[in-house]
Amino acid sequence: MGTPLPWTLSDIPDQSGRIAIVTGANSGIGYVTAGELARRGAHVVLACRDLERGRAALARMRDEMPQASLDLRQVDLSRLASIREFAAAWDHDRLDLLVNNAGIAMVPYARTADGFESQFGVNHLGPFALTGLLLPHLLAAPDPRVIAVSSMAHRFARFDLDNLNAERSYRPAFHYGRTKRATLYFAMELQRKAEAAGLTLRSMAVEPGFTRSNVLTGGPNSDRGRLYLAATRLILRVAFRPTPEGAKTSLYAATVPDLPGGAYIVPDGPLQIHGEPTRRTGEPALHDTETAQRLWQLSERLTGVTYDLPAIRSH
Repeated sequence: MGTPLPWTLSDIPDQSGRIAIVTGANSGIGYVTAGELARRGAHVVLACRDLERGRAALARMRDEMPQASLDLRQVDLSRLASIREFAAAWDHDRLDLLVNNAGIAMVPYARTADGFESQFGVNHLGPFALTGLLLPHLLAAPDPRVIAVSSMAHRFARFDLDNLNAERSYRPAFHYGRTKRATLYFAMELQRKAEAAGLTLRSMAVEPGFTRSNVLTGGPNSDRGRLYLAATRLILRVAFRPTPEGAKTSLYAATVPDLPGGAYIVPDGPLQIHGEPTRRTGEPALHDTETAQRLWQLSERLTGVTYDLPAIRSH
C-alpha cells in the first residue's frame, strides 16, 4: 500500500444543514475556518469582538461565496456580560458546531472588565463560559461538536493553578502557554463529562502549528511599537506557514465524520510546527484528570457558569 494522500481542504465533506459558530472569525484561522464551513453548506455565525472588522470580513466572504449562509454577531470574550448577551440572544433551534478559535497571545499585562488577567480571561474563561451557556443548544443537536484551539506553547510553561490569574507574577509568553494548556484541560474534561452523562457531544482540541495570523500583531499587541511590529511581521512572513494550512486542524476536527470525542489534532511534522492533520494521544495534559477537574471547579467559580448536564444528575 502507498503512502496516504495529504488531507486537504477539498476533503471537507458536505456541511449542509449544520449550524456553526466560529469565534474570532474576522481574520486569520477563524476566517478560513468559517469560510470553508460556509463554502460547503453550513450556516456559519461569525462571532467577533469588533463589529466593524466583522462586517468587513462578512462582506469579503459574501463576495467570495455569494450563496453562502452567513451571519455576524458580536461577542467579546473579555467580558462575561457580552458572553451572556450573545448566548441569551441565540435564536436557532440548535447549535451543531462551536469552534472556540478567538484568542490573544503574549500581550502586555492587562485585566479584563471582570478583573481577570487578559490572556487567562480571553483564552480560557471566555470560551469556558460561552460553551457552558450555549450547552443547551448544543445538546439539542443530534451530533454536536466543540472544538478548542490550543497551541504548541502549552508544552513550554509550567502549569500553576495558583497563578493562572497572574496573582504573583506575569511573563507574557509563559502565561500564554498556561492558558493554552488550560484549553486542553477544558476540552478533555468536557469530553469526559459528556461521556459520563451518556451524551452525544464530542469535545476536541487542535493545534494549528506555526501559522500566519494577526494574533501577535493585532488587538492588544498593535500598540507595542514599530520595531516590535516590523520584526514580528517579518518572522511571520519568513518562518510561518500560510493561514489556510493552519486552519486545517480546526476543519479536520470539525468535519471528519468518524473522529472520536477527546481527539487532539495536530500537524504531523517535527514538534507539530507544520504538517498534515493527525491525532496525537501521548500528551500528558490529555490524561491529567486531577488538574482538569480542579481547573473546571475554579472556572465555574470565577465565571459563575455551571454546566447543566441533566443526565448526570438523574443517576
